Amino acid sequence: MASTDLHDPDAYVRNGQYDVDRHWRDLVRQRRLYTALSLGILFVALFASLWFANETNAGKFFDRLPHFFDFVGGMIPRDGWEVWRALFDLESPYYDGSFKYDYPDGRVYFWGTWYVPEYIHKMVETLNIAILSTLIGFIFGFLLCFLAATNLTTTRWLRFVVRRFMEFLRAFPEIVIAGFFLAIFSLGPVPAIIAVSIHTIGALGKMFFEVVENADMKPDEGLRAVGANWTERVWFGIVPQIMPNFLSYTLLRLEINVRASTIIGAVGAGGIGEVLRLSISRGHEAKTLAIILLLFVTIVAVDQLSAWLRRKIVGDQAFQFGA
Repeated sequence: MASTDLHDPDAYVRNGQYDVDRHWRDLVRQRRLYTALSLGILFVALFASLWFANETNAGKFFDRLPHFFDFVGGMIPRDGWEVWRALFDLESPYYDGSFKYDYPDGRVYFWGTWYVPEYIHKMVETLNIAILSTLIGFIFGFLLCFLAATNLTTTRWLRFVVRRFMEFLRAFPEIVIAGFFLAIFSLGPVPAIIAVSIHTIGALGKMFFEVVENADMKPDEGLRAVGANWTERVWFGIVPQIMPNFLSYTLLRLEINVRASTIIGAVGAGGIGEVLRLSISRGHEAKTLAIILLLFVTIVAVDQLSAWLRRKIVGDQAFQFGA
């Protein structure tokens, strides 16, 4: 049976009428065939890439994969209470002189016998990095976004320079930027603050100028008609209507920066990430689980706080069904 040309209308004329149903079935059959071929090609490419990665991996990925659960099993502490002792720097009944069970060694004393547990202190340091970086990113992203918006800046070369500058700032991951500044400022939270701030400026700047370009320009036209200058038009005509979206994006970026600050800490830039890397590499299961638990609780708390602040800023009506 000869194949039917799907693009030839005359091929579907029967008894003087156009056979829509048969044309539709042929189109569906063709689409399924193309989908199957695409999935087959994707599967072959994925299998080939995994095979190549496995052959070039010195550890033989597929050979070592069954031992994954051995590592997970090795992270189970001998006593469930050890996780809480490690989290709050309490003495362990299993202390044998090694650093593995010497939880009080990490205490940060601030008044007499009063202390802050080590991991909580490190988590606060990570939060400080994230909050300060987000604040810096918000300030500079706010200042740059108006210069990048098409509806506010008519000078094309200025828009081009500002947009390319923000693209450059967010082109590299935070951990790469942190590695560069670690070589300059040595270990500590300062390289982390610089790295996260740089990336945040580029990311927030892009989201901000897109919001500005979608703003209602009628207030700007009214202010222009009464002789307001560019700064006055932006401050009184644009900012009031876009600020809720700005703050919403900033809160979202704060959540992202908490995670980024943790990852950067793993390369020596301070915070909870550094002690997490050390505890995993040394096989300290109770400490590792304590840090993971603290990270989970902190991220959930930041997420809930951000949602509460956004609801207060935007208003409850925006969260009602059908609003």
